[in-house]
Amino acid sequence: MRIPLRNLVLIAGLYLSSGICAAGPELPAGVRSVLAVRQVPDQSLSMYVESLETGEPALAWNEDQPRNPASVAKLLTTLVALDTLGPSYRWKTEVYLRGAVEDGKLEGDLQLKGYGDPFLVTERVWQMLRQIRQRGIKYIEGDLLLDDSYFRVEPVDPAEFDGEPLRAYNVQPNALLTNFKVVRYVFEPDPASQAVRVTLDPALDNLQVINKLSRVSGRCYGYQRGITITPNESHDRFVLSGRFPDGCKSYAMDRTALGHNEFTYGLFKSIWQESGGSMSGGWRNQVVPPGSTPDLTFESQPLSDVITMVNKHSNNVMARQLLYTLAAETLGPPGTEQGGREVLQQWLEARDLHSPELKLDNGAGLSREARMTARQIAKLLRFAYSRQYMPEYMSSLSVSGLDGTLARRFQTGPLTGRAHIKTGSLDHVSAIAGYLQSKSGDRYIVVALQNYPDIHRGTGEEVQEALLRWVYDR
Repeated sequence: MRIPLRNLVLIAGLYLSSGICAAGPELPAGVRSVLAVRQVPDQSLSMYVESLETGEPALAWNEDQPRNPASVAKLLTTLVALDTLGPSYRWKTEVYLRGAVEDGKLEGDLQLKGYGDPFLVTERVWQMLRQIRQRGIKYIEGDLLLDDSYFRVEPVDPAEFDGEPLRAYNVQPNALLTNFKVVRYVFEPDPASQAVRVTLDPALDNLQVINKLSRVSGRCYGYQRGITITPNESHDRFVLSGRFPDGCKSYAMDRTALGHNEFTYGLFKSIWQESGGSMSGGWRNQVVPPGSTPDLTFESQPLSDVITMVNKHSNNVMARQLLYTLAAETLGPPGTEQGGREVLQQWLEARDLHSPELKLDNGAGLSREARMTARQIAKLLRFAYSRQYMPEYMSSLSVSGLDGTLARRFQTGPLTGRAHIKTGSLDHVSAIAGYLQSKSGDRYIVVALQNYPDIHRGTGEEVQEALLRWVYDR
Protein backbone atom coordinates (compact mmCIF):
# COMPACT_ATOMS: atom_id res chain seq x y z
CA MET A 1 0.00 0.00 0.00
CA ARG A 2 1.37 3.41 -0.99
CA ILE A 3 1.61 6.17 1.61
CA PRO A 4 -0.69 9.18 0.98
CA LEU A 5 1.22 12.22 -0.16
CA ARG A 6 0.06 14.29 2.82
CA ASN A 7 1.87 11.88 5.13
CA LEU A 8 5.12 11.86 3.22
CA VAL A 9 6.33 15.17 4.60
CA LEU A 10 5.95 13.89 8.17
CA ILE A 11 7.72 10.63 7.45
CA ALA A 12 10.44 12.30 5.42
CA GLY A 13 11.90 14.00 8.47
CA LEU A 14 13.27 10.68 9.65
CA TYR A 15 14.96 10.05 6.29
CA LEU A 16 16.26 13.58 5.82
CA SER A 17 17.74 13.69 9.32
CA SER A 18 19.57 10.42 8.68
CA GLY A 19 20.84 11.57 5.28
CA ILE A 20 19.15 8.82 3.26
CA CYS A 21 18.46 9.91 -0.35
CA ALA A 22 17.92 13.55 0.57
CA ALA A 23 17.54 15.78 -2.45
CA GLY A 24 19.20 19.16 -2.82
CA PRO A 25 17.86 22.29 -1.10
CA GLU A 26 16.84 23.90 -4.40
CA LEU A 27 13.92 21.50 -4.74
CA PRO A 28 10.58 22.22 -3.04
CA ALA A 29 10.22 20.54 0.35
CA GLY A 30 7.34 18.34 -0.79
CA VAL A 31 9.35 17.04 -3.73
CA ARG A 32 12.36 16.37 -1.50
CA SER A 33 10.13 14.50 0.90
CA VAL A 34 8.78 12.15 -1.77
CA LEU A 35 12.27 11.46 -3.12
CA ALA A 36 13.59 10.79 0.36
CA VAL A 37 10.82 8.43 1.47
CA ARG A 38 10.83 6.51 -1.83
CA GLN A 39 14.63 6.50 -1.85
CA VAL A 40 14.88 7.92 -5.36
CA PRO A 41 17.93 10.04 -6.25
CA ASP A 42 17.29 13.67 -7.03
CA GLN A 43 19.46 13.43 -10.15
CA SER A 44 16.80 11.23 -11.76
CA LEU A 45 14.58 14.31 -11.96
CA SER A 46 14.41 17.41 -14.15
CA MET A 47 12.05 20.28 -13.35
CA TYR A 48 11.39 23.70 -14.78
CA VAL A 49 8.76 26.21 -13.65
CA GLU A 50 8.38 29.62 -15.25
CA SER A 51 5.99 32.51 -14.74
CA LEU A 52 3.96 33.26 -17.85
CA GLU A 53 3.54 36.86 -16.67
CA THR A 54 7.21 37.74 -16.11
CA GLY A 55 9.09 35.01 -17.96
CA GLU A 56 11.24 34.47 -14.88
CA PRO A 57 12.02 30.91 -13.79
CA ALA A 58 10.60 29.98 -10.39
CA LEU A 59 12.37 26.61 -10.33
CA ALA A 60 15.13 25.11 -12.46
CA TRP A 61 16.51 21.68 -11.58
CA ASN A 62 18.57 19.65 -14.07
CA GLU A 63 16.62 21.60 -16.68
CA ASP A 64 19.16 20.98 -19.46
CA GLN A 65 19.55 17.24 -18.84
CA PRO A 66 18.20 15.21 -21.82
CA ARG A 67 15.61 12.70 -20.68
CA ASN A 68 13.03 10.41 -22.22
CA PRO A 69 9.80 12.48 -22.26
CA ALA A 70 7.42 9.60 -23.11
CA SER A 71 4.12 11.01 -24.43
CA VAL A 72 5.03 14.57 -23.46
CA ALA A 73 6.75 14.48 -26.87
CA LYS A 74 3.27 14.82 -28.40
CA LEU A 75 3.35 18.47 -27.32
CA LEU A 76 5.89 19.14 -30.06
CA THR A 77 4.12 17.17 -32.79
CA THR A 78 0.72 18.74 -32.13
CA LEU A 79 2.20 22.24 -31.81
CA VAL A 80 3.99 22.00 -35.15
CA ALA A 81 0.85 20.58 -36.77
CA LEU A 82 -1.26 23.42 -35.41
CA ASP A 83 1.28 26.07 -36.45
CA THR A 84 1.92 24.57 -39.89
CA LEU A 85 -1.49 23.28 -40.99
CA GLY A 86 -3.81 25.54 -38.98
CA PRO A 87 -6.63 24.59 -36.59
CA SER A 88 -9.20 24.20 -39.39
CA TYR A 89 -7.12 21.78 -41.49
CA ARG A 90 -9.06 18.69 -42.53
CA TRP A 91 -7.92 15.40 -43.98
CA LYS A 92 -9.82 13.93 -46.92
CA THR A 93 -10.76 10.47 -48.10
CA GLU A 94 -11.63 10.29 -51.78
CA VAL A 95 -14.20 7.95 -53.32
CA TYR A 96 -14.09 6.96 -57.01
CA LEU A 97 -16.82 5.06 -58.85
CA ARG A 98 -15.13 2.88 -61.47
CA GLY A 99 -18.23 2.08 -63.46
CA ALA A 100 -21.74 3.21 -64.30
CA VAL A 101 -24.56 3.24 -61.76
CA GLU A 102 -27.72 1.60 -63.12
CA ASP A 103 -30.81 0.72 -61.08
CA GLY A 104 -28.92 0.97 -57.78
CA LYS A 105 -26.01 -1.13 -59.05
CA LEU A 106 -22.42 0.06 -59.46
CA GLU A 107 -21.29 -1.91 -62.50
CA GLY A 108 -17.63 -1.88 -61.61
CA ASP A 109 -15.24 -1.26 -58.76
CA LEU A 110 -15.36 1.29 -55.97
CA GLN A 111 -12.06 2.92 -54.99
CA LEU A 112 -10.95 4.70 -51.83
CA LYS A 113 -7.86 6.92 -51.58
CA GLY A 114 -6.72 7.90 -48.10
CA TYR A 115 -4.77 10.97 -47.07
CA GLY A 116 -4.02 10.02 -43.49
CA ASP A 117 -7.23 10.81 -41.59
CA PRO A 118 -6.28 9.86 -38.01
CA PHE A 119 -9.87 9.40 -36.85
CA LEU A 120 -11.66 7.41 -39.55
CA VAL A 121 -13.34 5.26 -36.92
CA THR A 122 -16.36 3.01 -37.41
CA GLU A 123 -18.91 5.81 -36.94
CA ARG A 124 -17.11 8.03 -39.44
CA VAL A 125 -16.81 5.21 -41.98
CA TRP A 126 -20.59 4.70 -41.62
CA GLN A 127 -21.12 8.38 -42.42
CA MET A 128 -18.90 8.11 -45.49
CA LEU A 129 -20.75 5.03 -46.72
CA ARG A 130 -24.06 6.77 -46.16
CA GLN A 131 -22.91 9.51 -48.55
CA ILE A 132 -22.03 6.80 -51.10
CA ARG A 133 -25.49 5.26 -50.69
CA GLN A 134 -27.02 8.67 -51.35
CA ARG A 135 -25.53 8.41 -54.85
CA GLY A 136 -28.15 5.73 -55.48
CA ILE A 137 -25.81 2.79 -55.00
CA LYS A 138 -27.00 -0.34 -53.24
CA TYR A 139 -25.06 -3.11 -55.00
CA ILE A 140 -21.35 -3.09 -55.86
CA GLU A 141 -20.56 -5.60 -58.58
CA GLY A 142 -16.79 -5.22 -58.50
CA ASP A 143 -13.98 -5.00 -55.97
CA LEU A 144 -13.02 -2.47 -53.35
CA LEU A 145 -9.82 -0.78 -54.57
CA LEU A 146 -7.64 0.75 -51.87
CA ASP A 147 -4.98 3.45 -52.35
CA ASP A 148 -2.84 4.12 -49.27
CA SER A 149 0.13 5.48 -51.22
CA TYR A 150 0.01 8.95 -49.60
CA PHE A 151 2.21 7.53 -46.81
CA ARG A 152 5.20 5.25 -47.18
CA VAL A 153 5.58 3.23 -43.99
CA GLU A 154 8.53 0.92 -43.57
CA PRO A 155 7.55 -2.56 -42.34
CA VAL A 156 8.12 -2.97 -38.60
CA ASP A 157 7.57 -5.86 -36.23
CA PRO A 158 4.64 -4.68 -34.03
CA ALA A 159 6.16 -6.62 -31.13
CA GLU A 160 9.45 -4.75 -31.39
CA PHE A 161 8.68 -2.06 -28.80
CA ASP A 162 7.43 -4.13 -25.88
CA GLY A 163 6.50 -7.60 -27.10
CA GLU A 164 2.78 -6.71 -27.30
CA PRO A 165 1.96 -6.86 -31.03
CA LEU A 166 -1.83 -6.80 -30.52
CA ARG A 167 -1.94 -3.63 -28.43
CA ALA A 168 -3.57 -0.62 -30.09
CA TYR A 169 -0.69 1.70 -29.23
CA ASN A 170 1.65 -0.40 -31.40
CA VAL A 171 -0.41 0.08 -34.60
CA GLN A 172 1.66 1.51 -37.43
CA PRO A 173 0.49 4.55 -39.45
CA ASN A 174 -1.38 4.14 -42.72
CA ALA A 175 -2.83 6.66 -45.15
CA LEU A 176 -6.11 4.70 -45.13
CA LEU A 177 -6.22 3.88 -41.43
CA THR A 178 -9.68 2.81 -40.26
CA ASN A 179 -10.81 2.37 -36.64
CA PHE A 180 -7.13 2.28 -35.59
CA LYS A 181 -7.13 -1.31 -36.95
CA VAL A 182 -8.67 -2.34 -33.64
CA VAL A 183 -11.49 -4.72 -32.72
CA ARG A 184 -13.20 -4.59 -29.33
CA TYR A 185 -13.92 -8.00 -27.80
CA VAL A 186 -16.70 -8.05 -25.21
CA PHE A 187 -16.79 -11.10 -22.90
CA GLU A 188 -19.86 -12.05 -20.85
CA PRO A 189 -20.91 -15.22 -19.00
CA ASP A 190 -23.69 -16.90 -20.94
CA PRO A 191 -26.65 -17.16 -18.51
CA ALA A 192 -28.06 -20.14 -20.41
CA SER A 193 -24.92 -22.28 -20.20
CA GLN A 194 -21.44 -22.53 -18.74
CA ALA A 195 -19.97 -20.92 -21.83
CA VAL A 196 -18.47 -17.46 -22.30
CA ARG A 197 -20.23 -15.30 -24.85
CA VAL A 198 -17.94 -13.21 -27.07
CA THR A 199 -19.06 -10.37 -29.33
CA LEU A 200 -16.88 -8.27 -31.63
CA ASP A 201 -17.19 -4.61 -32.54
CA PRO A 202 -16.84 -4.19 -35.42
CA ALA A 203 -17.79 -7.66 -36.59
CA LEU A 204 -15.62 -8.44 -39.62
CA ASP A 205 -16.44 -11.21 -42.09
CA ASN A 206 -12.76 -11.73 -42.92
CA LEU A 207 -11.75 -12.22 -39.26
CA GLN A 208 -12.17 -15.68 -37.74
CA VAL A 209 -12.39 -15.97 -33.94
CA ILE A 210 -12.45 -19.40 -32.31
CA ASN A 211 -13.80 -19.34 -28.76
CA LYS A 212 -12.24 -22.00 -26.52
CA LEU A 213 -12.78 -20.12 -23.26
CA SER A 214 -13.96 -21.99 -20.22
CA ARG A 215 -15.94 -20.43 -17.39
CA VAL A 216 -14.93 -20.72 -13.74
CA SER A 217 -16.29 -19.42 -10.47
CA GLY A 218 -14.42 -16.49 -9.06
CA ARG A 219 -14.04 -12.76 -8.68
CA CYS A 220 -13.48 -10.55 -11.70
CA TYR A 221 -9.74 -9.98 -11.54
CA GLY A 222 -6.46 -11.15 -13.01
CA TYR A 223 -4.42 -10.23 -16.08
CA GLN A 224 -6.84 -9.99 -19.02
CA ARG A 225 -9.31 -11.82 -16.75
CA GLY A 226 -7.55 -15.08 -17.59
CA ILE A 227 -8.02 -14.67 -21.35
CA THR A 228 -5.30 -15.56 -23.85
CA ILE A 229 -5.56 -14.40 -27.47
CA THR A 230 -3.42 -16.33 -29.95
CA PRO A 231 -3.25 -15.11 -33.57
CA ASN A 232 -2.07 -16.94 -36.63
CA GLU A 233 0.74 -15.46 -38.72
CA SER A 234 -1.54 -13.31 -40.90
CA HIS A 235 -3.65 -12.13 -37.94
CA ASP A 236 -6.91 -13.12 -39.59
CA ARG A 237 -7.61 -16.03 -37.24
CA PHE A 238 -7.58 -15.76 -33.44
CA VAL A 239 -8.02 -18.43 -30.81
CA LEU A 240 -9.45 -17.37 -27.44
CA SER A 241 -8.47 -19.66 -24.58
CA GLY A 242 -8.20 -19.56 -20.81
CA ARG A 243 -10.49 -19.53 -17.77
CA PHE A 244 -12.88 -16.58 -17.51
CA PRO A 245 -14.30 -15.81 -14.02
CA ASP A 246 -18.09 -15.61 -13.87
CA GLY A 247 -17.75 -12.71 -11.42
CA CYS A 248 -17.14 -10.59 -14.55
CA LYS A 249 -20.55 -9.48 -15.77
CA SER A 250 -18.89 -7.85 -18.76
CA TYR A 251 -15.28 -7.34 -19.76
CA ALA A 252 -13.99 -5.51 -22.84
CA MET A 253 -10.62 -5.79 -24.51
CA ASP A 254 -9.34 -3.82 -27.52
CA ARG A 255 -6.85 -5.62 -29.78
CA THR A 256 -5.55 -5.19 -33.32
CA ALA A 257 -6.40 -7.55 -36.15
CA LEU A 258 -5.60 -8.17 -39.82
CA GLY A 259 -3.43 -5.95 -42.01
CA HIS A 260 -4.42 -2.36 -42.67
CA ASN A 261 -6.06 -2.97 -46.04
CA GLU A 262 -7.70 -6.24 -44.98
CA PHE A 263 -9.18 -4.43 -42.00
CA THR A 264 -10.48 -1.55 -44.13
CA TYR A 265 -12.09 -4.00 -46.55
CA GLY A 266 -13.66 -5.99 -43.71
CA LEU A 267 -15.00 -2.84 -42.04
CA PHE A 268 -16.32 -1.40 -45.31
CA LYS A 269 -18.10 -4.64 -46.22
CA SER A 270 -19.54 -5.09 -42.73
CA ILE A 271 -21.05 -1.60 -42.57
CA TRP A 272 -22.18 -1.73 -46.21
CA GLN A 273 -24.10 -4.94 -45.60
CA GLU A 274 -25.55 -3.70 -42.30
CA SER A 275 -26.98 -0.72 -44.14
CA GLY A 276 -28.74 -2.98 -46.65
CA GLY A 277 -26.17 -3.05 -49.43
CA SER A 278 -24.21 -5.89 -50.96
CA MET A 279 -20.94 -6.36 -52.81
CA SER A 280 -19.71 -9.34 -54.77
CA GLY A 281 -16.01 -8.67 -55.06
CA GLY A 282 -12.94 -8.70 -52.83
CA TRP A 283 -10.26 -6.05 -52.48
CA ARG A 284 -6.94 -5.10 -53.97
CA ASN A 285 -4.43 -2.28 -53.83
CA GLN A 286 -4.52 0.12 -56.75
CA VAL A 287 -3.14 3.64 -57.02
CA VAL A 288 -5.51 6.30 -58.32
CA PRO A 289 -4.31 7.55 -61.73
CA PRO A 290 -2.88 11.10 -61.66
CA GLY A 291 -5.40 13.79 -62.54
CA SER A 292 -8.43 11.73 -61.54
CA THR A 293 -11.41 13.61 -60.11
CA PRO A 294 -13.13 11.95 -57.14
CA ASP A 295 -16.86 11.34 -57.23
CA LEU A 296 -17.03 12.06 -53.52
CA THR A 297 -14.67 13.59 -50.95
CA PHE A 298 -15.25 12.78 -47.30
CA GLU A 299 -13.61 15.23 -44.89
CA SER A 300 -12.25 14.58 -41.41
CA GLN A 301 -12.88 16.48 -38.24
CA PRO A 302 -10.78 19.66 -37.96
CA LEU A 303 -7.21 19.49 -36.70
CA SER A 304 -8.18 21.37 -33.52
CA ASP A 305 -10.45 18.45 -32.58
CA VAL A 306 -7.87 15.86 -33.59
CA ILE A 307 -5.06 17.29 -31.43
CA THR A 308 -7.47 17.27 -28.49
CA MET A 309 -7.88 13.51 -28.91
CA VAL A 310 -4.12 13.11 -29.34
CA ASN A 311 -3.17 15.05 -26.21
CA LYS A 312 -6.01 14.41 -23.80
CA HIS A 313 -6.06 10.66 -24.44
CA SER A 314 -2.43 10.28 -25.50
CA ASN A 315 -3.32 8.45 -28.71
CA ASN A 316 -0.07 7.18 -30.22
CA VAL A 317 -1.20 6.14 -33.68
CA MET A 318 -3.00 9.48 -34.19
CA ALA A 319 0.18 11.36 -33.22
CA ARG A 320 2.15 9.30 -35.72
CA GLN A 321 -0.44 10.01 -38.41
CA LEU A 322 0.18 13.71 -37.71
CA LEU A 323 3.92 13.26 -38.24
CA TYR A 324 3.43 11.54 -41.61
CA THR A 325 0.87 14.17 -42.62
CA LEU A 326 3.34 16.97 -41.86
CA ALA A 327 5.90 15.25 -44.07
CA ALA A 328 3.48 14.78 -46.97
CA GLU A 329 2.00 18.29 -46.77
CA THR A 330 5.34 20.08 -46.33
CA LEU A 331 7.82 18.01 -48.35
CA GLY A 332 5.39 16.34 -50.73
CA PRO A 333 3.98 12.81 -50.80
CA PRO A 334 4.58 10.15 -49.83
CA GLY A 335 4.81 11.12 -46.18
CA THR A 336 7.46 9.26 -44.21
CA GLU A 337 8.61 9.13 -40.62
CA GLN A 338 12.00 10.55 -41.53
CA GLY A 339 10.32 13.34 -43.48
CA GLY A 340 8.19 14.15 -40.44
CA ARG A 341 11.28 14.41 -38.26
CA GLU A 342 12.85 16.76 -40.81
CA VAL A 343 9.76 18.98 -40.73
CA LEU A 344 9.86 19.17 -36.92
CA GLN A 345 13.58 19.95 -37.01
CA GLN A 346 13.17 22.70 -39.61
CA TRP A 347 10.27 24.21 -37.68
CA LEU A 348 12.30 24.33 -34.46
CA GLU A 349 15.35 25.85 -36.15
CA ALA A 350 13.27 28.52 -37.92
CA ARG A 351 11.90 29.67 -34.54
CA ASP A 352 15.16 29.38 -32.61
CA LEU A 353 13.67 26.60 -30.49
CA HIS A 354 16.09 23.84 -31.46
CA SER A 355 18.16 22.18 -28.76
CA PRO A 356 21.24 20.04 -29.54
CA GLU A 357 20.07 17.57 -26.88
CA LEU A 358 16.81 16.90 -28.75
CA LYS A 359 16.38 13.42 -30.24
CA LEU A 360 13.26 13.00 -32.33
CA ASP A 361 11.76 9.61 -33.04
CA ASN A 362 8.19 8.82 -34.09
CA GLY A 363 6.36 11.93 -32.89
CA ALA A 364 4.31 10.04 -30.31
CA GLY A 365 6.81 9.44 -27.50
CA LEU A 366 6.39 5.67 -27.75
CA SER A 367 10.15 5.32 -27.89
CA ARG A 368 13.17 4.32 -25.86
CA GLU A 369 15.39 6.71 -27.83
CA ALA A 370 13.55 10.06 -27.76
CA ARG A 371 15.13 12.79 -25.63
CA MET A 372 14.07 16.31 -24.63
CA THR A 373 15.03 18.71 -21.86
CA ALA A 374 12.71 20.40 -19.40
CA ARG A 375 13.89 23.82 -20.54
CA GLN A 376 13.17 23.09 -24.20
CA ILE A 377 9.67 21.84 -23.43
CA ALA A 378 9.05 25.02 -21.45
CA LYS A 379 10.16 27.09 -24.46
CA LEU A 380 7.67 25.23 -26.65
CA LEU A 381 4.88 25.90 -24.15
CA ARG A 382 5.78 29.59 -23.96
CA PHE A 383 5.82 29.86 -27.76
CA ALA A 384 2.40 28.20 -27.98
CA TYR A 385 1.03 30.53 -25.30
CA SER A 386 2.03 33.56 -27.40
CA ARG A 387 0.32 32.36 -30.58
CA GLN A 388 -3.18 33.22 -31.79
CA TYR A 389 -4.24 29.58 -31.51
CA MET A 390 -3.25 29.37 -27.83
CA PRO A 391 -6.85 28.56 -26.74
CA GLU A 392 -7.03 25.55 -29.10
CA TYR A 393 -3.63 24.27 -27.96
CA MET A 394 -4.25 24.69 -24.26
CA SER A 395 -7.71 23.15 -24.46
CA SER A 396 -6.20 20.07 -26.10
CA LEU A 397 -4.44 19.23 -22.82
CA SER A 398 -5.99 17.23 -19.99
CA VAL A 399 -7.62 19.30 -17.26
CA SER A 400 -6.57 18.21 -13.78
CA GLY A 401 -9.20 16.02 -12.14
CA LEU A 402 -11.69 16.46 -14.97
CA ASP A 403 -10.79 14.73 -18.22
CA GLY A 404 -8.28 12.87 -20.35
CA THR A 405 -5.34 11.16 -18.68
CA LEU A 406 -5.88 13.33 -15.58
CA ALA A 407 -9.53 12.38 -15.10
CA ARG A 408 -8.69 10.16 -12.10
CA ARG A 409 -5.98 12.36 -10.63
CA PHE A 410 -6.52 15.51 -8.54
CA GLN A 411 -10.27 14.87 -8.32
CA THR A 412 -10.42 16.48 -4.90
CA GLY A 413 -8.51 19.37 -3.43
CA PRO A 414 -7.31 22.70 -4.76
CA LEU A 415 -5.66 21.35 -7.94
CA THR A 416 -8.95 20.27 -9.54
CA GLY A 417 -9.42 22.22 -12.76
CA ARG A 418 -6.32 24.34 -12.17
CA ALA A 419 -3.91 22.72 -14.62
CA HIS A 420 -3.83 21.89 -18.33
CA ILE A 421 -1.27 19.11 -18.55
CA LYS A 422 0.15 16.56 -20.98
CA THR A 423 1.21 13.41 -19.18
CA GLY A 424 3.75 10.82 -20.25
CA SER A 425 4.45 7.34 -18.95
CA LEU A 426 6.56 4.42 -20.10
CA ASP A 427 8.39 1.76 -18.18
CA HIS A 428 10.83 3.71 -15.99
CA VAL A 429 9.60 7.09 -17.30
CA SER A 430 7.14 9.53 -15.73
CA ALA A 431 6.57 13.05 -17.07
CA ILE A 432 4.22 16.02 -17.14
CA ALA A 433 4.26 19.38 -18.90
CA GLY A 434 1.72 22.15 -19.26
CA TYR A 435 0.16 25.16 -17.59
CA LEU A 436 -1.08 25.79 -14.05
CA GLN A 437 -2.92 28.69 -12.45
CA SER A 438 -1.86 29.32 -8.85
CA LYS A 439 -4.24 30.33 -6.07
CA SER A 440 -3.08 33.94 -6.53
CA GLY A 441 -4.26 33.83 -10.15
CA ASP A 442 -0.81 33.79 -11.74
CA ARG A 443 -0.14 31.31 -14.52
CA TYR A 444 2.96 29.13 -14.75
CA ILE A 445 4.59 26.73 -17.17
CA VAL A 446 5.37 23.49 -15.34
CA VAL A 447 7.61 20.68 -16.61
CA ALA A 448 8.79 17.54 -14.79
CA LEU A 449 10.71 14.69 -16.42
CA GLN A 450 11.87 11.69 -14.41
CA ASN A 451 13.73 8.60 -15.65
CA TYR A 452 14.46 5.95 -13.05
CA PRO A 453 13.75 2.22 -12.55
CA ASP A 454 10.05 1.67 -11.72
CA ILE A 455 9.37 5.42 -11.44
CA HIS A 456 6.22 4.83 -13.54
CA ARG A 457 4.71 2.67 -10.78
CA GLY A 458 3.43 5.60 -8.72
CA THR A 459 6.38 7.48 -7.33
CA GLY A 460 6.62 9.68 -10.41
CA GLU A 461 3.02 10.81 -9.91
CA GLU A 462 3.71 11.59 -6.25
CA VAL A 463 6.65 13.78 -7.27
CA GLN A 464 4.46 15.55 -9.82
CA GLU A 465 1.67 16.20 -7.33
CA ALA A 466 4.15 17.66 -4.84
CA LEU A 467 5.48 19.98 -7.55
CA LEU A 468 2.02 21.10 -8.69
CA ARG A 469 0.95 21.79 -5.09
CA TRP A 470 4.07 23.91 -4.60
CA VAL A 471 3.34 25.93 -7.75
CA TYR A 472 -0.32 26.32 -6.80
CA ASP A 473 0.61 27.77 -3.41
CA ARG A 474 2.79 30.49 -4.92
